[in-house]
Amino acid sequence: MVNKYKFLDVFTENPDGSLSPRVSILVNGITFNPGVSFGRGVSFGGIDFHQYKYFDIAGEMINNVLIVKGFFKN
Repeated sequence: MVNKYKFLDVFTENPDGSLSPRVSILVNGITFNPGVSFGRGVSFGGIDFHQYKYFDIAGEMINNVLIVKGFFKN
């Protein structure tokens, strides 16, 4: 079942402005685990997450991995 998640409940914004997932996420077939960080303009799984920083995330949690289905403005 697809649920709605707040972006900053899924990602941490680090002091240097980079983002890190708080939980394991799966995006377009690529898994990212907590501890990975990426800066503005860097695309992971074809997505620059900084463009969606204050959007909500549509996703499904399966086996402790959030499968990201999309983003939408709240």
